[in-house]
Amino acid sequence: MAHTIVLFQPGKLETRTYWDFESLNDALEYICHMYELHLKEDNPGMTTITYDISQLFDYIDKLTDLSCLVFQRVSNMYAPFPKDWIKEKIFVFLKREAGKSAKS
Repeated sequence: MAHTIVLFQPGKLETRTYWDFESLNDALEYICHMYELHLKEDNPGMTTITYDISQLFDYIDKLTDLSCLVFQRVSNMYAPFPKDWIKEKIFVFLKREAGKSAKS
């Protein structure tokens, strides 16, 4: 579990922020959560909101910036990763989570 810093900028320069997480999975889960919050803001009257992964990826693509800095133990440094890498990791993460739900 590698410490991960998420750099997030949904719009103009003043909206830049970052979060740090104990693991990459925690960071990926939070990115999905941010999208869900965005959906709730856009649809305040809806009690249930569903989406598919392509909608999540469209949201990520429209962000001004989203990147992850993931700690690499071997080099004792943080390595930067762009949106496409994050989307790849989210796909694997959500697929694994769906598999866990199916087994329950």
